[in-house]
Amino acid sequence: MAGGLRILPTRMEPSAAGKRLLPWLVAVAFFMESLDTTILNTAVPTVAAALRVAPLSMKSVLSSYTLSLAVFIPISGWMADRFGTRRVFGSAIGLFTVGSILCGLSTNIHVLVACRILQGCGGAMMVPVGRLTIVRTFAKSELVRAMSFVAIPGLIGPMLGPIAGGLIVAYFHWRLIFFVNLPIGLLGLLLVYLHLPDYRELSHPLDFAGLILFGSGIGLLSYVLEVFGEHSLTVQEILSLLAVAILLLAGYGLHAMRTRFPLLALGLFRIRTFRAAVSGNFFTRLGIGGIPFILPLLYQVGMGFNPVQSGLLMMPQAISAMTLKTTMPRILARFGYRAVLLSNTLMLGLLILVFATIGPGTPIWFIVLQSMCFGFFSSLQYTSMNTLVYADVTDQQASSASSIASTTQQMSISFGVALASLAAAMFIPDRSHSTAAEMISGIHKAFVLLGGLTLLSTMVFSKLKKTDGSLASRHDVVAEAHLLRRLPQGATLS
Repeated sequence: MAGGLRILPTRMEPSAAGKRLLPWLVAVAFFMESLDTTILNTAVPTVAAALRVAPLSMKSVLSSYTLSLAVFIPISGWMADRFGTRRVFGSAIGLFTVGSILCGLSTNIHVLVACRILQGCGGAMMVPVGRLTIVRTFAKSELVRAMSFVAIPGLIGPMLGPIAGGLIVAYFHWRLIFFVNLPIGLLGLLLVYLHLPDYRELSHPLDFAGLILFGSGIGLLSYVLEVFGEHSLTVQEILSLLAVAILLLAGYGLHAMRTRFPLLALGLFRIRTFRAAVSGNFFTRLGIGGIPFILPLLYQVGMGFNPVQSGLLMMPQAISAMTLKTTMPRILARFGYRAVLLSNTLMLGLLILVFATIGPGTPIWFIVLQSMCFGFFSSLQYTSMNTLVYADVTDQQASSASSIASTTQQMSISFGVALASLAAAMFIPDRSHSTAAEMISGIHKAFVLLGGLTLLSTMVFSKLKKTDGSLASRHDVVAEAHLLRRLPQGATLS
């Protein structure tokens, strides 16, 4: 041991079967985590009635999960380096599964909130550590294809969540919402035990002061966003909490610059590709992240569709992302990250503006086509940004990069939903007495705002160079083509 560092044992490299199964395993964990962020939404009235509380009180059940994610994601990289990706990833799945079971057994709202926090602790570790394992298993020449596969469940989960939650409370018991994670979690634990590689890096002491400053600041900021616009707090109270959150985060920034081993290595932002990927992820999701929240308002409240029908209208996004995922590495190889991210962000902004034209007279086929296009370009955007994060970081920096990217992603999702909610409230001030036409008009204006914000976010990627990340994406296509030539006739790559 020297200077607080301890050299850990040599990493356990994966077998050929383990390498093939790893993207599936991480994808399943990602699906569980993303599904759980939305599956409870449509079941809120039923669960509130069962627990004998007002539906508004269920807000704490929904926000406690996202708060837990935001607070505990930053230590995921240190946990993986200190205890190994295999142990931490398996423990995360186990903790998430146990938390799900306890949520299903809860008899009052206070117990349910506590169990949701426990569930969030597991979820906070699953996605960053799983992504980190992918980065350390696959060469950068293979990373685009692996990441594009893993990113798909992140699109599917939030789309299936409202449908699944509605169907469960309509035909089964609300507790089944949480019990569905049990078989998935057990399967994940078995695959972890059999196939997950175990990677460890140099271990250093955990930055407890940084964890308190950053975790408190992020948690408080998330809370302010959750309650903003609900009139549960006065404007002065919200501004005071917001000021405290900013001071805590600023304090962490000063602390990180003076600490040898900070919780989050902010020095990574000196890397151009990392800075563009993380900041672009944040600003792009401010516009895109609110679409899953605001589209059901358009379909259900404005156009009169029931929850299942509106959910089905969003399904083409996931289908498009799945069926077209194999084209994404080739697109990146052909045009490069800079051109793809600039043009793709522009296209997403325009597509959001097109949503502002959808109304009662819009043909269903047009809504489906629009949804498919949005799903494809969203998936390409997320895959591009998530892989660009690791373009120029070293293996030793990968865990810190993963923690920062995952934390930013989680916060941007919360910010995006909050922004969409504020936009809807701004353009539809009296939603309880508004007519369907007034509701549609207000939602259309919210789409224009979100679309304009997405168009502006293209400037984040203008600092990239044409060659940034292009070498890895080209090698990915070459390697994939070489592998395809070696496969038996009719075989395909997953």
